[in-house]
Amino acid sequence: MKAVLFDRFGGPEVLYVGRVPRPEPAPGEVLVRVRAFSVNGGELAARSGRVRLITGRKFPQRVGLDFTGEVAALGTGVTGVAVGDRVWGCVGRTSGFGTAAEYVAVRAEWLGRVPDGLDLVAAAALPVATTAVTALRDKVALRPGERLLVRGAAGGVGNAAVQLGHAYGAEVTALARAANLDFVRTLGARHAVDHRTVDHRTVPPAGLEPFDVVLDTAGTDLRAFRRLLKPGGRMVTIAFDLTRPAASLGYIAASAVHGPRRVRFFSGNPKRALFDDLARQVAEGKLRPAVDTVFPLEETAAAHRALEAGGVRGKYVVRVD
Repeated sequence: MKAVLFDRFGGPEVLYVGRVPRPEPAPGEVLVRVRAFSVNGGELAARSGRVRLITGRKFPQRVGLDFTGEVAALGTGVTGVAVGDRVWGCVGRTSGFGTAAEYVAVRAEWLGRVPDGLDLVAAAALPVATTAVTALRDKVALRPGERLLVRGAAGGVGNAAVQLGHAYGAEVTALARAANLDFVRTLGARHAVDHRTVDHRTVPPAGLEPFDVVLDTAGTDLRAFRRLLKPGGRMVTIAFDLTRPAASLGYIAASAVHGPRRVRFFSGNPKRALFDDLARQVAEGKLRPAVDTVFPLEETAAAHRALEAGGVRGKYVVRVD
């Protein structure tokens, strides 16, 4: 089958479409015919070698974290899905990458059914939204009427957080590029702020008011943004500073000990119940896919290059024909 590979660490140019054996589903696994996947920031870090201590140095390596497609075959012991079902999901965080391919074998609990009527290519923008659901609902318990700041509001997790924050009844402030301010307003942000007008050197950042909840997708300047919390406020981040990983992770850990305003950090690893909940929120109109551009599989490198350039509105999606 076709799959996107790289034989050395580097820029998007190291990616190419090669041939690898089609996987067979092991017991408890589902073989999915992939129709689309999205490009995520973690893949850029892996491809460039910034997290080589985690990914290792054995090549070729693969990319692709999430997927949409149809069930092609079932391993023994799998229940709850059938051949032909339209599904979406993610490979486990400990399993690396590999959804940028024509087929992927994945644990049955790591996928769910795509809502009826939702196009599979557009739907590929939404598996990452499970991270926003977990952050706002489970990690910080966002309540109606609270003030929510979403940093990186136009990106994959950020745009979903703006939509969900609005649906949950919060007053959402979206921090994004100037060119994307109208976009985040259409998602439900009451206030849209150009991130360049916010002075990160001050603590708290000048130009912003206190918030009940801060959702961070960048991982930098966490100390400054933490100081924006009201008494009893909560902050959650899905990233850490890759230029200073030890210091960044150390600060996140220390925040749980020193002071009441802890920075909660997690890396999403969604399972079926969360995908089922995501489908319900889509069906209820609380969430819709935001697709910036669709690329063919052979142009996966171009999708990586576009995400690295910044300014994405939603997700870059790659179609697998």
